[in-house]
Amino acid sequence: MKTYDVVVIGAGPGGLTAALYASRANLSVMILDRGIYGGQMNNTAAIENYPGFDSILGPDLSEKMYKSSTQFGADFGYGAVESVEDKGNVKIIHTDDGDYETKALVIATGSQYKKIGVPGEDELSGRGVSYCAVCDGAFFKGQDVAVIGGGDSAVEEGIYLTQLAKSVTIIHRRDQLRAQKILQDRAFKNDKIKFVWNADVKEIMSEDQKVAGVRYVDKETGEEHVVPAKGAFIYVGIQPMTSAFKDLGVLDEDGWINTNDHMETKVPGIFAVGDVRKKDLRQIATAVGEGGIAGQQVFSYLQELADDKVSAK
Repeated sequence: MKTYDVVVIGAGPGGLTAALYASRANLSVMILDRGIYGGQMNNTAAIENYPGFDSILGPDLSEKMYKSSTQFGADFGYGAVESVEDKGNVKIIHTDDGDYETKALVIATGSQYKKIGVPGEDELSGRGVSYCAVCDGAFFKGQDVAVIGGGDSAVEEGIYLTQLAKSVTIIHRRDQLRAQKILQDRAFKNDKIKFVWNADVKEIMSEDQKVAGVRYVDKETGEEHVVPAKGAFIYVGIQPMTSAFKDLGVLDEDGWINTNDHMETKVPGIFAVGDVRKKDLRQIATAVGEGGIAGQQVFSYLQELADDKVSAK
């Protein structure tokens, strides 16, 4: 079994930053991920809201962050984490490629957007299909866009998009929104927002390999319609990637991880950063900030463990 001072599970911006801070403090660090480093950044064509870059390709920023995070000796390993055992001052991480022992654990596995599973959704991802208006809205200035969904996120992001887009059509499968009343009121009063009710979305349509519209069937009449749009923003839910940690007692009823301002969970030695946390804004910049805090707090936690060990002698 390989042993480290800290294991970081997840190599997105939060996890990579935590590894940078921890390894720079001369701790032995392992970064574990089931895929390539960078996380969702690798699926982003251009990033325009990260300080220091007017615009940078997602994979390029991933490469820069990876090189920075491993410059002080942090290891990187592939492996899907299956479960974690909390044995007090030691945690045992079980993966599909072996086990790891660590004194501290940083969970940075992120979250994933629920998909509607229609033709064109995957093929046009990054070519007009988006799950983040804050990330991609600026690419659709002066254009018609569609928002699929009817909850808080869909309506909130639809309102945000009206600052950029020519028009926003909210397409919902029910006859009324599920969003908070205050958000509904704002949306109904916004002249740029139109609504399509009782819609069963069938396809994200394309032209020249870019989004051209959303095809749907009216659930009441059975008639087929198309909403012309250059962008399709999908908000039918988001879910944390935390199934491997269900036995640790750090998840809420929906699978999110609550932490304090120091990124500490209620279990000593276990920290969480990035999109896996229960929070409002999920962005690269916020994940990086949380990663820096967690990396420093890991060092403080291990110092306390060492001091307690000395005092016990």
